Amino acid sequence: MKTLLKRGLLSALAVSFVLAAGAITATKAIAQTTLKWAHVYETSAPYHTWAVWAAEELKKRTDGRYAIEVFPASSLGKEVDINEGLTLGTVDIIYTGQLFAGRSFGPIAIGGAPFMFRDYDHWQKFRDGDLFAELSQGYLDNTGHHVVTLTYYGQRHVTSNKEILKPSDMEGLKIRVPNAPLYKMFPEAVGANPTPMAFAEVYLALQQGVVDAQENPLPTIQFKKFYEVQKYITLTGHITDALMTIVSGGTWDSMSDADREILLAVLHEAAEGCTQEIIKAENELADWFRAQGVTVNEVDRAAFREAVVPLHNGEAATWDQATYDRLQAIQ
Repeated sequence: MKTLLKRGLLSALAVSFVLAAGAITATKAIAQTTLKWAHVYETSAPYHTWAVWAAEELKKRTDGRYAIEVFPASSLGKEVDINEGLTLGTVDIIYTGQLFAGRSFGPIAIGGAPFMFRDYDHWQKFRDGDLFAELSQGYLDNTGHHVVTLTYYGQRHVTSNKEILKPSDMEGLKIRVPNAPLYKMFPEAVGANPTPMAFAEVYLALQQGVVDAQENPLPTIQFKKFYEVQKYITLTGHITDALMTIVSGGTWDSMSDADREILLAVLHEAAEGCTQEIIKAENELADWFRAQGVTVNEVDRAAFREAVVPLHNGEAATWDQATYDRLQAIQ
């Protein structure tokens, strides 16, 4: 009898232990918060791989309190959609172009306009300086969302099936641009025909001749395989571009100060790691494209810039003269 009682007691304790363990596991599962990070780039792009790195780091550094699920390749919507998703609560973090963020707060788009920066050094000092901090605060005041940092996207160049050596060679060219108004500034300045189109649709449009050309940095041209359907790359370098990392206000406010600091650190580290990878790729890819049989032409960028500068503070500008002058004065 004593043996049976003892066995019964042990069985009861074992069941209690299993139930307790299950309760602990359930509590942990409930305690973990999974954030959604959306962007429009392919899984092979460095922006995606660094977002995945950030997801792993956040989980590790918060002891599993936070996880990030990264949604690439427009799987949660196009650029306009994911920007709206910050307010709708359907996304927590996004990569987005400055001109798309400029739909919500015009002045912040200035960094994505053509020929605003002399070179990478000028862009870097803007990113790390007071002007960008003030523009980010203006965006926050207007939207409730937090611009955390900029990731270098690269200098944008033109690809086409027609050789382009000077601005007049672009006259009448039907060129795809992202669906944000300021992307039209460069094509219009040189007499081209800008055609707004979602990123995911560009390869097929080039292949089928819906558009004659497009413009993007060399790493993007590579991972989107645009070189397969374009004969020429013209190194116009017309935009020194960057992606904003933005965290929704609701997500920001829901986090403790300590966890928010961890998130910010991870996002900054990911941006810097990705930036360095893009710089390395830019330095190597012109020769790589030539090896694929694509003609890569260096051109007089000054001639293209001269065509654009008169439009900098024209009707398309979403910033004031003082902001423009401050950006240009950065040394």
